[in-house]
Amino acid sequence: MTSAAQVETAFRAARRARMGQTALIVLAILVTAAISADLGEVDLARLWARMDRFGSYFGKMVPVLSLETFAADMAHWFRRFDRWFAGLIDTILIAFYATVFGTAFAVAGAFVAARNLAPAPWASTLMRRVFEFARTVPELVFAVLFVFSFGIGPMAGVMAIGLHTMGALGKLFGEVAEATDPDALRGVRSTGASWMQVMRYGALPQVAPAFVSYGLLRFEINVRSASVLGFVGAGGIGQDLYTAIKSFHYTDISAIALMLIVTVALIDQISEFLRHRIIGAEALRATA
Repeated sequence: MTSAAQVETAFRAARRARMGQTALIVLAILVTAAISADLGEVDLARLWARMDRFGSYFGKMVPVLSLETFAADMAHWFRRFDRWFAGLIDTILIAFYATVFGTAFAVAGAFVAARNLAPAPWASTLMRRVFEFARTVPELVFAVLFVFSFGIGPMAGVMAIGLHTMGALGKLFGEVAEATDPDALRGVRSTGASWMQVMRYGALPQVAPAFVSYGLLRFEINVRSASVLGFVGAGGIGQDLYTAIKSFHYTDISAIALMLIVTVALIDQISEFLRHRIIGAEALRATA
């Protein structure tokens, strides 16, 4: 029978071992951070010395507003509202079409990427590599390539964001597809259905709510991405934002940024409402 002293000794030994492992992990993190700071030329003294410039830049973005002339000040602040609003609509449309196209290709490839659903093991491996390539290359790199190939405009933005969306959602959709109920698939397969029919009638109904939820979440992300791609000529309000930054029109920067913040917040609320409705409806059907 183990005595209390032996238990206490074993506990202290295990605690010392854990503390030693923690110390090694912390030391490794600190060494890695120091090496990264040296390679990245991080200068904390310079950062602190120029912190006031960072704050002054944002200070210049704040418009002059007063109660006596509030309407006139707001009109001057958003004096190019029509142009910016048109660019904002372009940004939303770029994100929407990119999400639709990217999601469609991700859904088509998800069942092939899923290891338990793929028609052949090599097909799953190949599709996973395609998704990895699409989501690994930054959207800005894709945008530059497409702008060079197809010219300046929204088309380059749609293709760049759509390709990245396909890769990101393809991974998520593939993992969701791997969790499908095999009994439902066997039931459809027992009728003599083809692989496509098994996916359509056995797998898709199970994963559709999750696919829609992830697609809506990705749309929010794509709106933010589309606003940045305008910096390289891929259309949208990003081109106006880049022009304002390059021209040092500080209040224009804050006006465009405010429009983007409000737009993304509204889209986030709408998407969250839709996701909760979809998830809630699916939960009710599952308990019925």
